[in-house]
Amino acid sequence: MEIFPAIDIIGGKVVRLKEGDYNQVSVYGDDPLAMANRFAEQGAKNLHVVDLDGAKEGTAVNFDVIQNVCQKTGLSVQVGGGIRDEERIVSYLERGVNRVILGTIAVKNYSFVEEMVRKYGEKIAVGVDARDEKVAVSGWLDVTEMDAIDFCVRLRDSGVQTVIFTDIAKDGMLGGTNLALYQRLSSIKGLSIIASGGVTALDEIEALRNMQLYGAIVGKALYTGHLALDEVLKTAREGSAQ
Repeated sequence: MEIFPAIDIIGGKVVRLKEGDYNQVSVYGDDPLAMANRFAEQGAKNLHVVDLDGAKEGTAVNFDVIQNVCQKTGLSVQVGGGIRDEERIVSYLERGVNRVILGTIAVKNYSFVEEMVRKYGEKIAVGVDARDEKVAVSGWLDVTEMDAIDFCVRLRDSGVQTVIFTDIAKDGMLGGTNLALYQRLSSIKGLSIIASGGVTALDEIEALRNMQLYGAIVGKALYTGHLALDEVLKTAREGSAQ
């Protein structure tokens, strides 16, 4: 299973939110590049980066900061937040981003996602953020009536290969992730699921790995010391040959 250490950015700083609440921000560093390099030194191969300003404003506010991370770390970087037109997708891909994550636009303009998947294939992922299994958009500020699991199936049927699924209620809370939900998501054949939100313990990494999920994002637990990245990476690799 692949592990994606998370770097969320507001105002050029490394932050974490509680339950997606922009009024509950913890700052963990002034330099996203330094944080990314630290993860790389600890053995990370991947990185999950979110422009939280961009998610809220609908544009790539921290584009230059993210470009710097992509070009100077050697990590495989997936980026989300405020990516709502093809020009921004191309800009990121041209600057070394491995995978671009579409979020709000996937709900508000589904045909755009279908078009981008036709053009860019596996380079396009969709971030499905959910509260009480309903899809949330606009930086998690608005919750729709759309069933999140049904939406994942629809994405798969449209050619999307990778979904980053976040349970907002768990995110940044250090209370554990929603294993029952990911067990259900793991049954969607032909879709690579990256679990996100609340991963706090090594036994959760093991459980997600045993579900044969494609990946897991680890964020706040790394910053607070609840998890050590080298141990997370080791646990994710164990049994991978089976």
